[in-house]
Amino acid sequence: MSDGTFDYIIIGSGSAGSVLANRLTENGRHTVLVLEYGGSDIGPLIQMPSALSIPLNTKTYNWGYLSEPEPGLNNRRITAPRGKVIGGSSSINGMVYVRGHARDFDTWSELGATGWAYADVLPYYKRMETSHGGEEGWRGTDGPLHVTRGERTNPLYHAFVDAAEQAGYPTTIDYNGQQQEGFGAMEMTVWKGRRWSSANAYLKPAMKRDNLELVTRAKARRIVLENKRATGVEYEKGGRIKTANARREVIIAASAFNSPHLLQLSGIGDAATLKAAGIEPVHHLPGVGANLMDHLEVYFQLHSKKPVTLNTRLGLISKGLIGLQWLLFKTGLGATNHFESAGFIRSRAGIEYPDIQYHFLPGAIAYDGKPATKGHGFQVHVGPNRSKSRGMVMPVSANPDDAPKLTFNYMSKDEDWTDFRSCIRLTREIIAQPAMQEFANGEIQPGDDVTSDAAIDDFIRRHAESAYHPCGTCKMGSEKDPMAVVDPQCRVIGIEGLRVADSSIFPSIPNGNLNGPSLMVGEKASDHILGLDPLPPSNQQPWINPDWQNSQR
Repeated sequence: MSDGTFDYIIIGSGSAGSVLANRLTENGRHTVLVLEYGGSDIGPLIQMPSALSIPLNTKTYNWGYLSEPEPGLNNRRITAPRGKVIGGSSSINGMVYVRGHARDFDTWSELGATGWAYADVLPYYKRMETSHGGEEGWRGTDGPLHVTRGERTNPLYHAFVDAAEQAGYPTTIDYNGQQQEGFGAMEMTVWKGRRWSSANAYLKPAMKRDNLELVTRAKARRIVLENKRATGVEYEKGGRIKTANARREVIIAASAFNSPHLLQLSGIGDAATLKAAGIEPVHHLPGVGANLMDHLEVYFQLHSKKPVTLNTRLGLISKGLIGLQWLLFKTGLGATNHFESAGFIRSRAGIEYPDIQYHFLPGAIAYDGKPATKGHGFQVHVGPNRSKSRGMVMPVSANPDDAPKLTFNYMSKDEDWTDFRSCIRLTREIIAQPAMQEFANGEIQPGDDVTSDAAIDDFIRRHAESAYHPCGTCKMGSEKDPMAVVDPQCRVIGIEGLRVADSSIFPSIPNGNLNGPSLMVGEKASDHILGLDPLPPSNQQPWINPDWQNSQR
């Protein structure tokens, strides 16, 4: 098939790219080339869920980006990983599955992404899922993506939810169903003990088809343009520069960092920004690289009175036994990401739907896998979901090998500080409840004495980390919006035959982890590309706290 010309070329085999590869080859009528800079995902380092910190911190699988020094975070450079492997970031992420709140997508529609309201995207979520344990009628039952729940055998998982209930918060049987607000079991993209990445769910089944070709270790350098039409992709493989031609379209699905950067390298973007980097502008589109959004979080860590945490299982012998059980049976502590309880709450009265998210972990551990205490401990990750701070992705030169400059402008809005202080104080209130006090034995961090606004702000400056949810840098919107990069069909505005379909097109950041919404974008974009009628909109109504205007919980 590889004569160098294909109907469609997809750049990136990540969350959205793998979905597109599957759906665009499904009817057998079109030839598709997928270009992926990374390589294979074979082996336990990626496939074993509990090993998640290893691929996340391995150059082989991670582009290894760093932000510019962030003034709001003591000028720290924040790590910004993106997957460099088939499956992209779904092969190195924490495997947490969150759709986002219904109102997130209604907001997209209000911002100009017509046809992307909750009623429009819910059918695509259902199409992609096989939900195990989700709320009947709200979840998919025969899609490629298996979504499961942990066994929650550790008593701390239940203590956290019980404490939240004692503090007056609701529980929810499925935060991906009718009611996101509340506390309950967390969902993960794990199936039969293995990481269920987009590569496992979508790409590998599609690779059995004759009309799909995957080229790994292939770095896209620029989009080939003729009279403002995309006709192909220039890429490098094995030290040689090659060109693949597209009869129909080129689709960029290369991440919130690499998608705008590739447009910029191709001369598409803000003309002044391109000229400053030594790139000749071809098409002035000022929104390219702007609107960069992310979630920040802190690890609220506690000493444990009881020896029930994961901290005794971090030694070499214990890890070896966990690994052996996983290799032989795909069961045990190796078969979970350990995030098995969750919560979504509103920070104050007058907020219509949750703006704070919790991931609970029955161990006190950093993201690099190192213990945070010599004894027993546990932690909850907490952060605001809807910061108004915006950053940018900018090229530094015309050389594709020069990484783009990432500036997030974290904590640049006064509301960010107010919201983050609420996260700390509301978390302490939950920890103070009897169910948690059975286990909690003082704070590892922030520290019991960190109570004033100034002390909390200092803790945030020193310890806040990215939750690795970058998005928004090729914003979807109306063609009348000067900062929109793609229209609601994912077409790059002003360029024919070119689309972007990944987290970079999100107009605003959804509640929670972004793998789920990125997969959904791949599903919906595939119908737009193929010229199919969208799935009929849903008439299901999400639960909103009826007293949200007057009550925080």
